[in-house]
Amino acid sequence: MTHVAPKPQHDDELLEYRLALRLGPVHARQRLGIEREFESRLVDPGGHFCHVEKWYSLHGLIRGCLRLSGLLGRAESNARRMRTVEHRFVLPHLPEAFEGFRILHLTDLHVDMDAPMLEAIIQHVEGIDYDLCVLTGDYRKLTWGPIEASLEGMRRLRRVLRGTPLAVLGNHDSIRMLPPLEDMGYQVLLNEHTAIERDGNHLYVAGVDDAHFYKVDNLQRAAEGIPNGKATLLLSHTPEIWRQAAHAGYDLFLCGHTHGGQICLPGGIPVLLDADCPRFVGKGPWQHAGMQGYTSCGAGTSMVHARLNCPPEVNLHTLTRGTG
Repeated sequence: MTHVAPKPQHDDELLEYRLALRLGPVHARQRLGIEREFESRLVDPGGHFCHVEKWYSLHGLIRGCLRLSGLLGRAESNARRMRTVEHRFVLPHLPEAFEGFRILHLTDLHVDMDAPMLEAIIQHVEGIDYDLCVLTGDYRKLTWGPIEASLEGMRRLRRVLRGTPLAVLGNHDSIRMLPPLEDMGYQVLLNEHTAIERDGNHLYVAGVDDAHFYKVDNLQRAAEGIPNGKATLLLSHTPEIWRQAAHAGYDLFLCGHTHGGQICLPGGIPVLLDADCPRFVGKGPWQHAGMQGYTSCGAGTSMVHARLNCPPEVNLHTLTRGTG
Protein backbone atom coordinates (compact mmCIF):
# COMPACT_ATOMS: atom_id res chain seq x y z
CA MET A 1 0.00 0.00 0.00
CA THR A 2 1.42 3.40 -1.02
CA HIS A 3 1.76 5.96 1.76
CA VAL A 4 0.48 9.41 0.83
CA ALA A 5 1.88 12.36 2.80
CA PRO A 6 -0.84 14.35 4.57
CA LYS A 7 -1.77 17.61 2.92
CA PRO A 8 -0.37 20.63 4.84
CA GLN A 9 -3.04 22.49 6.80
CA HIS A 10 -1.32 25.81 7.57
CA ASP A 11 0.79 28.34 5.63
CA ASP A 12 4.00 27.43 7.47
CA GLU A 13 3.40 23.74 6.84
CA LEU A 14 2.66 24.42 3.18
CA LEU A 15 5.90 26.42 2.84
CA GLU A 16 7.99 23.70 4.45
CA TYR A 17 6.29 21.04 2.34
CA ARG A 18 6.89 22.95 -0.89
CA LEU A 19 10.51 23.76 0.00
CA ALA A 20 11.19 20.13 0.89
CA LEU A 21 9.87 19.05 -2.51
CA ARG A 22 11.91 21.73 -4.29
CA LEU A 23 15.23 21.59 -2.38
CA GLY A 24 15.14 18.29 -0.58
CA PRO A 25 14.27 17.98 3.10
CA VAL A 26 17.79 18.53 4.46
CA HIS A 27 18.52 21.75 2.55
CA ALA A 28 15.03 23.05 3.31
CA ARG A 29 15.32 22.37 7.05
CA GLN A 30 18.82 23.84 7.17
CA ARG A 31 17.96 27.09 5.38
CA LEU A 32 14.69 27.62 7.28
CA GLY A 33 16.23 26.76 10.63
CA ILE A 34 19.22 29.09 10.23
CA GLU A 35 16.96 31.89 9.03
CA ARG A 36 14.60 31.59 11.98
CA GLU A 37 17.49 31.43 14.41
CA PHE A 38 19.25 34.48 12.92
CA GLU A 39 16.05 36.52 12.83
CA SER A 40 15.75 36.18 16.60
CA ARG A 41 19.12 37.68 17.51
CA LEU A 42 21.36 40.62 16.67
CA VAL A 43 24.73 38.89 17.15
CA ASP A 44 25.51 35.33 16.11
CA PRO A 45 27.46 32.87 18.31
CA GLY A 46 30.70 33.95 16.62
CA GLY A 47 30.21 37.57 17.67
CA HIS A 48 29.29 38.83 14.19
CA PHE A 49 26.38 41.18 13.58
CA CYS A 50 23.67 39.18 11.85
CA HIS A 51 21.59 42.20 10.88
CA VAL A 52 23.74 45.28 10.59
CA GLU A 53 20.67 47.27 9.51
CA LYS A 54 19.21 46.66 13.01
CA TRP A 55 22.10 48.70 14.41
CA TYR A 56 20.25 51.98 13.91
CA SER A 57 23.07 54.10 15.34
CA LEU A 58 25.22 53.10 12.35
CA HIS A 59 22.50 54.33 9.97
CA GLY A 60 22.38 57.61 11.83
CA LEU A 61 26.14 57.96 11.87
CA ILE A 62 26.44 57.50 8.10
CA ARG A 63 23.56 59.85 7.33
CA GLY A 64 24.82 62.37 9.86
CA CYS A 65 28.30 62.43 8.36
CA LEU A 66 26.90 62.87 4.86
CA ARG A 67 24.57 65.63 6.03
CA LEU A 68 27.32 67.51 7.90
CA SER A 69 29.57 67.31 4.86
CA GLY A 70 26.80 68.65 2.63
CA LEU A 71 26.87 65.48 0.52
CA LEU A 72 23.64 63.76 1.57
CA GLY A 73 21.45 65.19 -1.21
CA ARG A 74 24.07 64.44 -3.84
CA ALA A 75 24.60 60.93 -2.50
CA GLU A 76 20.86 60.17 -2.56
CA SER A 77 20.56 61.51 -6.10
CA ASN A 78 23.57 59.44 -7.21
CA ALA A 79 21.81 56.27 -6.08
CA ARG A 80 19.12 56.73 -8.76
CA ARG A 81 21.44 57.40 -11.69
CA MET A 82 21.71 54.01 -13.34
CA ARG A 83 24.46 53.21 -15.80
CA THR A 84 25.33 50.17 -17.90
CA VAL A 85 28.86 48.86 -17.44
CA GLU A 86 29.99 46.54 -20.22
CA HIS A 87 32.64 43.84 -20.00
CA ARG A 88 34.01 41.28 -22.46
CA PHE A 89 34.94 37.73 -21.45
CA VAL A 90 37.20 35.79 -23.83
CA LEU A 91 36.63 32.03 -23.75
CA PRO A 92 38.58 30.21 -26.48
CA HIS A 93 36.50 27.02 -26.00
CA LEU A 94 33.16 28.86 -26.16
CA PRO A 95 30.91 27.13 -28.73
CA GLU A 96 30.75 29.15 -31.93
CA ALA A 97 26.97 29.40 -31.56
CA PHE A 98 27.51 31.54 -28.44
CA GLU A 99 29.86 34.05 -30.08
CA GLY A 100 28.69 37.51 -28.99
CA PHE A 101 26.27 36.11 -26.39
CA ARG A 102 25.19 38.95 -24.10
CA ILE A 103 24.38 38.50 -20.41
CA LEU A 104 22.51 41.16 -18.46
CA HIS A 105 23.71 40.95 -14.87
CA LEU A 106 21.58 42.48 -12.11
CA THR A 107 22.48 42.32 -8.43
CA ASP A 108 21.80 43.87 -5.04
CA LEU A 109 18.56 45.44 -6.21
CA HIS A 110 17.00 45.86 -2.73
CA VAL A 111 13.81 46.68 -4.60
CA ASP A 112 11.86 47.81 -1.51
CA MET A 113 14.53 50.30 -0.40
CA ASP A 114 13.44 53.26 -2.54
CA ALA A 115 10.55 53.45 -5.02
CA PRO A 116 12.21 55.96 -7.42
CA MET A 117 15.34 53.79 -7.48
CA LEU A 118 13.32 50.75 -8.51
CA GLU A 119 11.60 52.76 -11.22
CA ALA A 120 14.99 53.93 -12.48
CA ILE A 121 16.20 50.32 -12.66
CA ILE A 122 13.10 49.18 -14.54
CA GLN A 123 13.28 52.01 -17.07
CA HIS A 124 17.01 51.47 -17.60
CA VAL A 125 16.73 47.72 -18.11
CA GLU A 126 13.89 48.06 -20.62
CA GLY A 127 16.25 49.67 -23.13
CA ILE A 128 19.00 47.02 -23.03
CA ASP A 129 19.38 44.25 -25.63
CA TYR A 130 20.61 40.93 -24.22
CA ASP A 131 20.34 37.17 -24.64
CA LEU A 132 20.13 36.07 -21.00
CA CYS A 133 19.39 37.87 -17.73
CA VAL A 134 21.01 36.67 -14.49
CA LEU A 135 20.42 38.03 -11.00
CA THR A 136 22.84 37.45 -8.12
CA GLY A 137 20.76 38.11 -5.04
CA ASP A 138 19.72 40.61 -2.39
CA TYR A 139 16.27 41.56 -3.59
CA ARG A 140 15.01 42.54 -0.12
CA LYS A 141 15.91 45.69 1.84
CA LEU A 142 16.32 43.99 5.23
CA THR A 143 17.77 40.63 6.22
CA TRP A 144 14.70 39.84 8.31
CA GLY A 145 10.97 40.48 8.48
CA PRO A 146 8.24 40.75 5.82
CA ILE A 147 8.86 39.77 2.21
CA GLU A 148 5.74 41.18 0.52
CA ALA A 149 7.20 44.54 -0.57
CA SER A 150 10.30 42.95 -2.08
CA LEU A 151 8.21 40.38 -3.91
CA GLU A 152 6.01 43.11 -5.38
CA GLY A 153 9.14 44.92 -6.59
CA MET A 154 10.48 41.73 -8.16
CA ARG A 155 7.09 41.19 -9.81
CA ARG A 156 7.26 44.65 -11.38
CA LEU A 157 10.80 44.02 -12.60
CA ARG A 158 9.87 40.62 -14.03
CA ARG A 159 7.40 42.25 -16.42
CA VAL A 160 10.25 43.96 -18.32
CA LEU A 161 12.75 41.08 -18.30
CA ARG A 162 12.85 38.94 -21.43
CA GLY A 163 13.17 35.19 -21.51
CA THR A 164 13.63 33.21 -18.31
CA PRO A 165 15.85 35.08 -15.85
CA LEU A 166 18.25 32.90 -13.83
CA ALA A 167 18.70 33.90 -10.20
CA VAL A 168 20.32 33.01 -6.90
CA LEU A 169 19.45 34.19 -3.40
CA GLY A 170 21.57 36.55 -1.29
CA ASN A 171 22.04 37.05 2.43
CA HIS A 172 19.15 39.55 2.52
CA ASP A 173 16.77 37.09 0.90
CA SER A 174 14.45 34.80 2.80
CA ILE A 175 14.01 31.24 1.58
CA ARG A 176 10.29 32.04 1.90
CA MET A 177 10.76 34.11 -1.27
CA LEU A 178 11.69 31.07 -3.37
CA PRO A 179 8.21 29.72 -4.27
CA PRO A 180 6.72 33.11 -5.22
CA LEU A 181 9.81 34.09 -7.24
CA GLU A 182 9.57 30.86 -9.20
CA ASP A 183 5.84 31.38 -9.64
CA MET A 184 6.68 34.75 -11.26
CA GLY A 185 8.93 33.06 -13.82
CA TYR A 186 12.38 33.45 -12.28
CA GLN A 187 14.42 30.24 -12.39
CA VAL A 188 16.23 30.17 -9.06
CA LEU A 189 19.39 28.05 -8.93
CA LEU A 190 20.19 26.83 -5.42
CA ASN A 191 23.21 24.54 -5.72
CA GLU A 192 21.92 23.57 -9.18
CA HIS A 193 22.68 24.19 -12.83
CA THR A 194 20.87 24.56 -16.11
CA ALA A 195 21.97 24.38 -19.74
CA ILE A 196 21.41 27.16 -22.27
CA GLU A 197 21.10 25.60 -25.73
CA ARG A 198 21.97 27.12 -29.11
CA ASP A 199 22.19 25.08 -32.32
CA GLY A 200 22.84 21.91 -30.35
CA ASN A 201 25.61 23.53 -28.27
CA HIS A 202 25.38 24.39 -24.58
CA LEU A 203 26.50 26.96 -22.04
CA TYR A 204 26.12 25.60 -18.50
CA VAL A 205 25.00 28.05 -15.81
CA ALA A 206 25.27 26.98 -12.17
CA GLY A 207 24.11 28.84 -9.10
CA VAL A 208 24.77 28.40 -5.39
CA ASP A 209 22.76 29.33 -2.33
CA ASP A 210 24.08 32.12 -0.10
CA ALA A 211 27.72 31.64 0.90
CA HIS A 212 28.03 34.79 3.04
CA PHE A 213 25.38 34.68 5.74
CA TYR A 214 23.81 31.22 5.65
CA LYS A 215 26.88 29.28 4.42
CA VAL A 216 24.65 26.87 2.48
CA ASP A 217 26.54 26.94 -0.83
CA ASN A 218 27.48 23.60 -2.39
CA LEU A 219 29.73 23.88 -5.44
CA GLN A 220 29.98 20.13 -5.92
CA ARG A 221 26.23 19.63 -6.04
CA ALA A 222 25.82 22.63 -8.36
CA ALA A 223 28.23 21.10 -10.88
CA GLU A 224 26.97 17.51 -10.81
CA GLY A 225 26.18 16.40 -14.34
CA ILE A 226 28.06 19.16 -16.17
CA PRO A 227 30.27 17.46 -18.82
CA ASN A 228 34.01 18.10 -18.62
CA GLY A 229 35.43 20.74 -20.92
CA LYS A 230 32.19 22.63 -21.47
CA ALA A 231 31.82 26.39 -21.04
CA THR A 232 30.57 27.11 -17.52
CA LEU A 233 29.28 30.14 -15.64
CA LEU A 234 28.77 30.25 -11.88
CA LEU A 235 26.35 32.63 -10.17
CA SER A 236 27.00 33.45 -6.53
CA HIS A 237 25.73 36.29 -4.42
CA THR A 238 29.13 36.93 -2.86
CA PRO A 239 32.71 36.73 -4.20
CA GLU A 240 33.83 35.02 -0.98
CA ILE A 241 34.01 31.57 -2.60
CA TRP A 242 36.27 32.80 -5.41
CA ARG A 243 39.12 30.39 -4.62
CA GLN A 244 36.91 27.30 -4.26
CA ALA A 245 35.05 28.14 -7.48
CA ALA A 246 38.25 28.64 -9.47
CA HIS A 247 39.66 25.27 -8.43
CA ALA A 248 36.30 23.62 -9.07
CA GLY A 249 36.93 24.46 -12.73
CA TYR A 250 34.36 27.14 -13.54
CA ASP A 251 35.23 29.45 -16.44
CA LEU A 252 33.26 32.50 -15.33
CA PHE A 253 32.06 33.77 -11.96
CA LEU A 254 29.46 36.54 -11.57
CA CYS A 255 28.55 37.99 -8.20
CA GLY A 256 27.74 41.13 -6.24
CA HIS A 257 27.17 41.69 -2.50
CA THR A 258 29.90 44.28 -1.91
CA HIS A 259 28.08 47.20 -3.61
CA GLY A 260 31.59 48.23 -4.64
CA GLY A 261 31.77 49.87 -1.22
CA GLN A 262 28.75 52.13 -1.97
CA ILE A 263 30.35 55.02 -0.04
CA CYS A 264 33.80 55.44 -1.56
CA LEU A 265 36.69 57.85 -1.47
CA PRO A 266 37.55 59.86 -4.59
CA GLY A 267 38.75 57.48 -7.28
CA GLY A 268 36.19 54.88 -6.24
CA ILE A 269 38.28 53.51 -3.36
CA PRO A 270 35.91 51.64 -1.00
CA VAL A 271 35.91 52.69 2.63
CA LEU A 272 34.51 49.26 3.58
CA LEU A 273 33.71 46.05 1.71
CA ASP A 274 31.31 43.78 3.59
CA ALA A 275 32.84 40.52 2.47
CA ASP A 276 35.47 38.14 3.77
CA CYS A 277 37.70 38.29 0.71
CA PRO A 278 40.67 40.23 -0.67
CA ARG A 279 39.98 43.58 -2.27
CA PHE A 280 41.05 42.46 -5.73
CA VAL A 281 37.79 40.46 -6.02
CA GLY A 282 35.69 43.15 -4.32
CA LYS A 283 34.81 45.22 -7.36
CA GLY A 284 34.89 44.92 -11.15
CA PRO A 285 36.73 42.31 -13.27
CA TRP A 286 39.34 39.94 -11.86
CA GLN A 287 40.98 36.57 -12.54
CA HIS A 288 42.23 33.65 -10.48
CA ALA A 289 43.62 30.24 -11.45
CA GLY A 290 42.21 30.41 -14.96
CA MET A 291 38.75 31.58 -13.88
CA GLN A 292 37.49 35.03 -14.87
CA GLY A 293 35.21 36.89 -12.49
CA TYR A 294 33.20 40.06 -12.19
CA THR A 295 31.95 41.59 -8.94
CA SER A 296 29.25 44.13 -9.72
CA CYS A 297 28.77 47.32 -7.72
CA GLY A 298 25.05 46.57 -7.96
CA ALA A 299 22.03 48.65 -8.89
CA GLY A 300 20.56 49.20 -5.43
CA THR A 301 21.64 50.44 -2.02
CA SER A 302 21.78 48.89 1.44
CA MET A 303 21.45 50.38 4.93
CA VAL A 304 21.45 53.98 3.69
CA HIS A 305 20.03 55.06 0.34
CA ALA A 306 23.15 56.91 -0.77
CA ARG A 307 26.16 56.44 -3.05
CA LEU A 308 29.37 58.43 -3.29
CA ASN A 309 32.10 57.86 -5.91
CA CYS A 310 30.49 54.51 -6.67
CA PRO A 311 27.60 54.81 -9.16
CA PRO A 312 24.92 52.12 -9.32
CA GLU A 313 25.33 49.79 -12.25
CA VAL A 314 23.73 47.07 -14.29
CA ASN A 315 26.21 44.97 -16.22
CA LEU A 316 26.22 43.72 -19.79
CA HIS A 317 28.77 40.93 -20.28
CA THR A 318 29.62 39.76 -23.79
CA LEU A 319 31.07 36.28 -24.38
CA THR A 320 33.49 35.79 -27.24
CA ARG A 321 35.92 33.17 -28.54
CA GLY A 322 38.38 35.98 -29.12
CA THR A 323 38.99 35.06 -32.75
CA GLY A 324 38.66 37.27 -35.77
